[in-house]
Amino acid sequence: MLKNIIGLLAGLLFGFGLLISGMTDPVKVQGFLDVFGAWDISLALVMGGGLIIAIIGVQLAKLQPSSWIGTSIDMPSKTTINKRLLIGAMLFGIGWGLVGICPGPGIVLLGTGQWQAYIFIPAMVMGMLIYQWFEPKPG
Repeated sequence: MLKNIIGLLAGLLFGFGLLISGMTDPVKVQGFLDVFGAWDISLALVMGGGLIIAIIGVQLAKLQPSSWIGTSIDMPSKTTINKRLLIGAMLFGIGWGLVGICPGPGIVLLGTGQWQAYIFIPAMVMGMLIYQWFEPKPG
């Protein structure tokens, strides 16, 4: 129960942060991605701030034997950059550039009632299902 409450509070904090920073505004995001036009640097500052907080958080988590609620902290062990990662990153970037929405802000947009979310989220879920269908199952 405590784990769910902490997850809910963290998700709400993240969602409010996305709203306040403007990361849920597709036009603002596309302005950030337009580096050769009317570039909007504000989202780079938001991402930089988030990166600093994440680096500090990961370093602190590495020092802990367990989480605050007593569960283990599992850190990723893979560090290789392969073809699948690069293709996935390119597809993500193309989609983000075309519509100005990525998964986190897309979910926040559902709560605000913006029509773009009602197109983006089903398309994202369809992409995930297609990936699962084509991905070889471990056997």
